[in-house]
Amino acid sequence: MTERIDCAVIGAGVVGLAVARTLAHSGREVIVLESESAIGTGISSRNSEVIHAGIYYPTGSMKARFCVRGRELLYRYCALNSVEHRRIGKLIVATSMEEAPTLAKYEAQAAANGVTDLQRLTAKEAAELEPEVRCAAALLSPSTGIVDSHGLMLAYQSDLEAHGGVLALNSPVMGGRLHGREIALEIGGTAPIAVRAAAVVNCAGLNTQNVSQAILGVPAPAIPRRFLAKGYYFSLTGRSPFHHLVYPVANTAGLGTHVTLDMSGAARFGPDVQWIEHVDYSFDETRRANFAEAIRLYYPQLDDSRLQPAYTGIRPKISEAGQPAADFCIRGPSDHGDRPYVALYGIESPGLTASLAIAEHVVALLRNSIRVA
Repeated sequence: MTERIDCAVIGAGVVGLAVARTLAHSGREVIVLESESAIGTGISSRNSEVIHAGIYYPTGSMKARFCVRGRELLYRYCALNSVEHRRIGKLIVATSMEEAPTLAKYEAQAAANGVTDLQRLTAKEAAELEPEVRCAAALLSPSTGIVDSHGLMLAYQSDLEAHGGVLALNSPVMGGRLHGREIALEIGGTAPIAVRAAAVVNCAGLNTQNVSQAILGVPAPAIPRRFLAKGYYFSLTGRSPFHHLVYPVANTAGLGTHVTLDMSGAARFGPDVQWIEHVDYSFDETRRANFAEAIRLYYPQLDDSRLQPAYTGIRPKISEAGQPAADFCIRGPSDHGDRPYVALYGIESPGLTASLAIAEHVVALLRNSIRVA
């Protein structure tokens, strides 16, 4: 017998849980299908835990719009739900005068995105904030912060369940079919089951493409190619010399080997970028030398022996190596024959910051396909 359900969200990472709790708030009955035995075991637990301001992204892009909107929603949500976070601020540093014009470009881009609180700093002013950091000039972003990402996901889950939603762990989606105005799903696990959902949102992270390809009727042109960018993080043992996040001028694949702080104040460096073919979280300690070289550009007093392997993360890219980072790709009902199916591809940084804004967008996409209160 096939069970009928209202809304199924595939994937219990930070974005999937944000989408699910927002759907539940809108009056839908929601079930979250997670293939693993716990929430947030993939991308959501292997990132920098930064609340981004919205500085770098092309004006009008989803990354820019959802980051700026999501940042304010996230700060408000964390404050109201006792999620540990700090508006710690970050320095973006030019390590030479040749890089200084890039800071002016960042300032202009930020203003175009609605981020108007950046402050220009001379080398002396930057040193007053971060005595161990060497730079030729810097920008201070006061609205950048950090958040306990696991605490945030637990809050989203609690919020979901308080509004009648259900989390189903160890429930991988094995396949499915766009079936008229419903979507049939085959769910594996210890007790496999077939269901028909009035709406499905695919937030499967690194596996979003695989899930879409397993659902008959999802047009192949609507599924972008997946590329994987692996990033390594090294922690700094002992007391951190930093009080803010510190970012060098960005590169085409990411925001550079930067300094972030966790909620205890411990420092970590990363991520770098390694393009890979398959999901692989193993750690290559030989990358330490390259890390040390990159870090010394702005932190010349680094003691290599204090660099210790921390973890790796993988970003789900939809643009290949050497190309500018693509925007978020969110395919809605209009991309799927007006069926109530939404798939989120390439949700990398600033996905955590943007999670609540992305959720708003997904609910809006479904509003014309299913009756959302």
